[in-house]
Amino acid sequence: MSSDTIAAIATAAGVGSISILRLSGEEALQISKKLLNKNLEPRVATLSSIKNSQNSLIDQAIAIYFKAPLSFTGEDIVEFQCHGGSIVADMVLQELLLNGARLATAGEFSKRAFFNGKIDLSEAEAISQLIEAKSEDAVKILATQMKGDLKVQIELLRDQLLEILAYSEVSIDYAEEDLPQDLIESMSKKLDTITNKLNSALISSESRRGLMQGFRVSIIGKPNVGKSSLLNSLLKYERAIVSDIAGTTRDTIEEQLRVGTHLIRIVDTAGIREGEDEIERIGIERSIDSIEQSDIVIALFDNSRESDNEDSAILELVKKYEDKKDFITILSKCDLESKFNKELLDTPLSLNVKEGSDELIYILKNIMDSKNISDEIMLISSRQIEAVKSAVKAIAEAKVPLMDQELEFLSFHLNSAINEISSITRPFENDEMLDKMFGSFCLGK
Repeated sequence: MSSDTIAAIATAAGVGSISILRLSGEEALQISKKLLNKNLEPRVATLSSIKNSQNSLIDQAIAIYFKAPLSFTGEDIVEFQCHGGSIVADMVLQELLLNGARLATAGEFSKRAFFNGKIDLSEAEAISQLIEAKSEDAVKILATQMKGDLKVQIELLRDQLLEILAYSEVSIDYAEEDLPQDLIESMSKKLDTITNKLNSALISSESRRGLMQGFRVSIIGKPNVGKSSLLNSLLKYERAIVSDIAGTTRDTIEEQLRVGTHLIRIVDTAGIREGEDEIERIGIERSIDSIEQSDIVIALFDNSRESDNEDSAILELVKKYEDKKDFITILSKCDLESKFNKELLDTPLSLNVKEGSDELIYILKNIMDSKNISDEIMLISSRQIEAVKSAVKAIAEAKVPLMDQELEFLSFHLNSAINEISSITRPFENDEMLDKMFGSFCLGK
C-alpha cells in the first residue's frame, strides 16, 4: 500500500455551517503544522488559525489529530473542521496539496482502512451504502454490519468449510485407505447445513432488497381505471395528467414518496392492453418490465365498469408473479355504481381516491415493515449475493467427489467455495487451512 499522504474534502458540496477536510498518511502531521504553525495533541480538538504559504489567514478552524494506528485508516490522520462553503474548503485543500499531499481518489480512505486491517470488505460496503440508505431499517442493518456482524456470520461458515477441507487434505495422505462411512456422512451433513444457511440468506436478502435500495412500487391496470389519479392522490399533488381518454399515459412515470420510515419509488405505468400504435406498444412493454423490477405491485380495477378481457390479462399477470411479488388488489371509483364482477378478485381494497389513499399507505407501510423480520444473514450488495451463489454451486459440486471419496476433487471444490465466501469479508489464505489441520494435533506434536 502506498505511503504517500492523501487529502480530500469529506463533506458534500454546497453551503453549510461546517466543511470537513481529511489528511491521511505518514506526513499528515507535518503538513498540518505548516498550515497551523502549532503542535496537535492526539484526539484533542484544537482551535487553530489556518494560513496559506504567504502567511495570510484563510480561516479559524478546529483541527483534530488521530495518531496511527488508532484512526480510521490506521495511518496518521488530521481532520480540519472549517467554516462551510466551497471556497474556504477549496482554499484549505489547495494549501494541503501545495505542501506535499496528494488529492485522494474516490474511496481511497476506506481502501487504506481495508489494507491496514481496520475494516473488512463487508464493513467497507456497509459504510458506502449507509450514505445512501433509503429507510431507517436499512440504517439499522448497515450499522450492525459496520460493527462486523456480517463478518462474524460469514467467518463462522468459512471456519466450518475449512474444517471439512482440513479433513480432506489430511486424508489425501492416506488415499489407499477408505474413509470411515460415518466420517463421509458427517461431512455431507455439515455441507448440507452450510448450504441451507446460505440459501436462506439468499432468499431473505432478495425479499428484503427494498430495505436497502428503496422499495419500488408499480401501479398496473387497463387504460382509464384511475392509475394516474391514484398516483396523484399518493403524492398529494397533480403529477400525472388525468383524462377520460384511454392511453393518456404512454410511458412510465416515476416519483419518490416517503411511507413511514421508508423511501419508495412509485411508478405509474401505461395501460396494459393490445397496443394500437408503436408508441403505445413500447409503453405497455415497459409496464410489464416495471412489474418484474418492482417489489410491490398495485393492481387496479374499475368498479364502475364490467370486467373484460383486459382485466383478465391483468389478473393473469397477478397469478404469474404472485409468488414472487407482493400484490395489492384495488377496486377504484367506488363512489360510482358497482358493475365489476368482484368474485374475480380476492379481498380487494375498495378505494375512492377523491377521498384520499390513507388506507393504501397503511397497507404499503405494513408490507415494507414486515420485510425486516428475519434473523438470517443479510447480504447488502449484488457482489455479496453473487459470491454466495457461487459458493453454493461449489459446495454442490463438492458433494459428488465426497461420495466417491475422490478427495483431490473434493478439496478443489471446497477451496472454490471458501474463496467465494471469503471474498465477502477478506481473502482466504492457505495458512488458515494449515492451522485447522495442525490445530487438532496433540500438544508437543
